[in-house]
Amino acid sequence: MNILLLIAALIIILAGAEAFTNALEHLGDRLGISEGVTGSIFAAVGTALPEAMVPVVAVFAATSGQPAHLGEEVGVGAILGAPMMLSTLTLFMMALFVSPQRGWRGALNPEPTGLRRDLGWFLSAFGLSAVALFVPHHITLARIGIGLMLVTLYFLYVMVTLRASAALVAEGHGTEAGHALYLSKTGLPTKMSVILIQLAIGLGMIVFGANLFVDGIEGLSHWLRISALILSLLVVPIATELPEKINSILWIRRGKDTLAFGNITGALVFQGSLLPAIGVLLTPWSPSPPVLLGAGLTLLAGGYTYLLVRRGVTLRPYHFLFNGACYGAYFFALT
Repeated sequence: MNILLLIAALIIILAGAEAFTNALEHLGDRLGISEGVTGSIFAAVGTALPEAMVPVVAVFAATSGQPAHLGEEVGVGAILGAPMMLSTLTLFMMALFVSPQRGWRGALNPEPTGLRRDLGWFLSAFGLSAVALFVPHHITLARIGIGLMLVTLYFLYVMVTLRASAALVAEGHGTEAGHALYLSKTGLPTKMSVILIQLAIGLGMIVFGANLFVDGIEGLSHWLRISALILSLLVVPIATELPEKINSILWIRRGKDTLAFGNITGALVFQGSLLPAIGVLLTPWSPSPPVLLGAGLTLLAGGYTYLLVRRGVTLRPYHFLFNGACYGAYFFALT
C-alpha cells in the first residue's frame, strides 16, 4: 500500500511539474528573456518544485500533528539529498544519455558565463549552509542570520541573472517555447492570464502530491525499518527530482545545451539556498555522519564542475564520470 501511495504521489507531482514547466517556458517566450534565464530560473524552479515541496511539507507537518523527529528527518534528508543528486547523478545521467550521440569525448557547449555564475552562487550558498550545521540550534540569532543570508543570496542571484538576459537575447540566446501551452489544447487562447492559470494548477498538483509523498515515506520507513533520514537522502531526490531532469536529457540531445545545463545548475542554486534556509531555521540541522558525507560530496562534485568551467575547459561527457562516482560512493556508504 505504501508503494502504491508513493507511485500515485509521484504521478501527481510529475504531472503538476510538467504543466508548471510548460507554462514557464511560454512565460519566458512571452517576456522575451534569454535561454539562460528560462533554464536557470524559470525551468529550474519549475522542475525543482516537486523536490522542494517535500521538505517544506514535511517540516511544517511535523509542527502540526505528525511526529516532529520524522518530519525533521524527511525534511533534512530531502533538502540535502537534492543538491547531492543534482551535482552528481543528474549531471552524470545527462552525459551518459548524450554520449551515444556525441561520443564520450564530444563537446558540450552551454553558454559559459551563465554556467559559471550558477555554480559560483551555488557553492557560496551551499557552503554557508554546510557551515550552519556546526552552529548549535540554541544560538537563535546566528541561525536566523544565516537563514536570512541564504534567502538574500538567492534573490541577489535572480537579479544578477535577469540583468544579464538582455545581452544574451541580443546574441541570439532568446527563449522559444518548444510545445504548445497545454491549456490552449482545450480551446483557450495562449495569453498571459491562461499561462498564469496553468501555473497555478501545476503548483496545486505539486503541493497535493508532496503531501501524499511525505505520508508514503513515513509508512515505508516503518515497514522497511529504515531511518526516514536515510530513505529521504536516497529515495526522495531520485523519485521526485531525477524524472524531471529528463527535460535536460531531451534538451541536450536536441543541441540545446544552455537550457539543459541551466535547468540543473539553476535548480542547484534554488535547492542550495532557499531550502537550506528552511532547514537552518526550522530543524535541528545537525552534523550527523550521513548529513556530513552528503554535504561534503556535494561540495566536492560542485567544486570540481566549477573548476572545469572556470578554467575554460571544453566540457565533455567523460568529465562527468567523476560526478557519477561521487554519487556511487554516497549510495554504497549509506546502504
